[in-house]
Amino acid sequence: MIEATPGANLNAAGLTPEQKASLIYNEAHSELSGRLWRAALGSLDGDEPAQPVQANTLGQAAMEQGGPLGLDRLLALLDPEAQPIATTAQAPAATQTESEVAAPDATTASLAMQDGPNARYAQMLDAAAARTGVPASALAAIVDAEAAKGPGGTWQPYSRNSRSSAAGLGQFLNGSWEGEAERAGTWLNTTAQANGWLNAQGQVKSESRGALLALRYDPRASIETVADYASANLQALRRSGVRIGEDVSDVARAAYLGHHLGLGDARRFLAGALEPERARKLLGAQVGGTDAQRRIAQAGGAVAAHRTWLLDYVDRHVRPDRFA
Repeated sequence: MIEATPGANLNAAGLTPEQKASLIYNEAHSELSGRLWRAALGSLDGDEPAQPVQANTLGQAAMEQGGPLGLDRLLALLDPEAQPIATTAQAPAATQTESEVAAPDATTASLAMQDGPNARYAQMLDAAAARTGVPASALAAIVDAEAAKGPGGTWQPYSRNSRSSAAGLGQFLNGSWEGEAERAGTWLNTTAQANGWLNAQGQVKSESRGALLALRYDPRASIETVADYASANLQALRRSGVRIGEDVSDVARAAYLGHHLGLGDARRFLAGALEPERARKLLGAQVGGTDAQRRIAQAGGAVAAHRTWLLDYVDRHVRPDRFA
C-alpha cells in the first residue's frame, strides 16, 4: 500500500514509480467499480460506500454530480513540474458554541500515539483539535474507523473506496468534500480560497474541481476537514435537541454517526425515525444484499437490523480510548 509524508504537496515529488502506478491503478479501478456498484443498486438517494472496514463515508442526500478525479487529472497531479497545492494558508478561527468541548492539551495525541503505527499523524490531530475544540482522540477514532489500513494498522492516505467516490483518510465523498470547501470558516475553505479554486459566489470552479478533490489524499487536509465536519455536525445535532455527553467517547460516537451517515440520516437514526427502505438501502450498501436480507429477517425489520449493525460497528471501532 502507498504511504505518504504527512502534509506533503501532492506533486509526486516524494512518490516512487511503483507508488504512482499503484495510485493510478486504484483510481481507474475505483471509477469502474463505482459505476458498476451504483448500477447494481439502481437509483440511489446518496453515493453510498462499501463496508466501513474498507474505509467508507455515507450520507449524501442526492446522487453525486460528476465523477472521480479521472486519470487525466491524476496524471497531471503526478507531474513533478505541476504547481504545488497551497496547504499552509492561515487556518481559520474556530467557530464554537458554549456546548463545545474544550480543546485538549496540545500533547494529548502525541503522547498517546508516540509508539503506535500512526504516530506521524499525532501533531496534525493535535493542531486540528486545538483549532476546532473536538478532542484529538475523538478525531483519531473517526479516522481509524474510516481509513483503509496497511501493515500493522497504518492509515493509508491514498485509499479509495471501490463502491463510491470516497477517498483519503477521512473517506470523504466528492459532494461532502466540495461542501466543506464552500462552507465559510473551514480549513478547506481557506485553502481553496488561497489556491483560487472558488468563484466570486464562493462555489468550486469547474476547472478546479479535480485539484480540490485530489487534496483528499493529503493527510493534513483530510484530518483538518474531519475536524471541521465533526465540529459542525456536533453543533447541529445539539441544536436539534440531541443530547451528547461531554465524555470523549460520547463526542466521538456522535461525531462519527454524523460523518458516516450524513447529518440528515444521523438525526433520523438518533431519533429512531429512519425509514425502512432507507435503512434497507444503507445496510445493503454496507454488508451486501444477501447478508442484509438475512439480518433483516433475524431482526424482524430493516430499521432494527441496520440499527443493530451500526451500533455494533461503532462500539467495536470508534474507540477514542485507544488514542488517549
